[in-house]
Amino acid sequence: MNRRTRLLVLTPLAAASLVAGPTALAAVPPSAPAAEPAATCSVSGVLENGKVHLSGGGFTPGPAYYQGSAGFGGTTEVAENGGFQVLNVEPGQYSVRQGGELTQCS
Repeated sequence: MNRRTRLLVLTPLAAASLVAGPTALAAVPPSAPAAEPAATCSVSGVLENGKVHLSGGGFTPGPAYYQGSAGFGGTTEVAENGGFQVLNVEPGQYSVRQGGELTQCS
């Protein structure tokens, strides 16, 4: 193929790829946002003093409310890293509420 024929054939193909490239990229759906880490909470084993510790992670910084099966509960402050600790509480099953979310402690 001579040079002029190549230019006549290749120029429209090159132009089409320049036009189609951005359009193809715009057609790709955006990826889903990363899921927020799930909040978790745990209760320590019973300590020598007969109490337990609560600890958790994956929460939003700010206040959170904990409630025990024996009616004991209170407020704790979740740190910037999403974690909290409540020391020396009565043994039992606990849950933590923050916003509209309830997390059962294990």
